Amino acid sequence: MRRIRYGITSSLAAAVLLLAGCGGGEATIQSASAPAVAQQDMAAEARPMPTAMPTASKAIRRDAKADQAGLVSDVKVTGQNRQVIYTGSMTVRVKQVGDAVEQAKQIVTAAGGYLSSEQSSSASKARETATLEFKIPPTGYNAALGRLGKELGTQVSMKQSTQDVTLQVADVESRLKSAERSLESLRTLLKRADTIGQVLDVEREIASRQADLESLQAQQKELATQVAMATLTLRLLGPVAEAAQPEEESDGFLAGLKSGWKALLSSLVVLLTLLGAVLPWLLVSLPLVALLVYLVRRDRARRAGQGRVPAAPPSRPADPDPGTA
Repeated sequence: MRRIRYGITSSLAAAVLLLAGCGGGEATIQSASAPAVAQQDMAAEARPMPTAMPTASKAIRRDAKADQAGLVSDVKVTGQNRQVIYTGSMTVRVKQVGDAVEQAKQIVTAAGGYLSSEQSSSASKARETATLEFKIPPTGYNAALGRLGKELGTQVSMKQSTQDVTLQVADVESRLKSAERSLESLRTLLKRADTIGQVLDVEREIASRQADLESLQAQQKELATQVAMATLTLRLLGPVAEAAQPEEESDGFLAGLKSGWKALLSSLVVLLTLLGAVLPWLLVSLPLVALLVYLVRRDRARRAGQGRVPAAPPSRPADPDPGTA
């Protein structure tokens, strides 16, 4: 029995030792192989990347640029149609005003414009002047200005100005559309009215909105006319005609003194004008007023004399009695 137990014990001890040896071997193998794997990983990291990766990155960059280019190219910049009113004035000294007037009309007509108004004074040939107002399309406005200043004679002065009415035109159009929609709604409401009172109220409101609509239409038409045609005022002067010099705006004490003196003179002119208008009436009415005052005073004096009671004569004192004396 002892030998059997000893044999079993020795067998178990041998088995334990064998298992411990196998585990240590595996650990040793793993620990030995780990540095090799780490070295392979470090070598792989040290080696250059394959050429496929840069190609892919370049492709990604090209796609990104293409996308950005596509986004930019898809955006369409809408040109704003500005609504601008052009006005100008020009003064030209010419040899013959009559001939220059006809030549100016031909130049403006060639530019697509027309004569709006004309005013002339012919005191003498040398002092003759003419003022013409033309309507010219904006496309031919600058060319017409150049020809008028060069071909007619010597340009004395010129002034130009522009007014951007784009917002005003847009506002009028928006209000016009709103007024039209409001009128349509009121007309629809009028068809549904049941009583006479409702009908009268809706018709009154329709009449008011219709007046507003017509006013807006007139404003729109006037703005469209001003934008479609530039306005040029041309003044033609004879050889010795005087040109009006533009007044220079100034500030300061002297400018205020000058303005005050002009205001004082204007006030005196107004007062003298009123006095001259009233004086004839005063000359006619003063004798009548004096006569009326004289008659009133005489009547009052006569009435005062009639109403006065005559005073009693003073009583004389009685004579003294001689006997008493």
